[in-house]
Amino acid sequence: QVQLGESGGGLVQAGGSLRLSCEASGRTTSSYAMGWFRQAPGKEREFVAHISWRGGTTYYTDSVKGRFTISRGNAKNTVYLQMNNLKPEDTAVYYCAARSAFFGAVDREAYDYWGQGTQVTVSS
Repeated sequence: QVQLGESGGGLVQAGGSLRLSCEASGRTTSSYAMGWFRQAPGKEREFVAHISWRGGTTYYTDSVKGRFTISRGNAKNTVYLQMNNLKPEDTAVYYCAARSAFFGAVDREAYDYWGQGTQVTVSS
């Protein structure tokens, strides 16, 4: 089992920045690709970004390209989401997820473990 815990959410004005962190604990010796998803009120959970086990491969949804950066810590059990130039439409609960594979995926069904989420609110 792997447990995931997100942190770093909060309230920020449009144009501002936040850095989300997700730390994995438990059976972290296996290879896990990681992803970030978000869910706005009344909407389905949607893909944001994913990163491979070694951190060399990343992928983003179009709406965040050039503004968000996903990365992994040196110990591989932490993943970050640096969010710059935030917009009100980025407001959502952000979830990190892990899948037992070398590469990430855009489908939420591909992930085995999920965190509890952290709220990001962007005011206009």
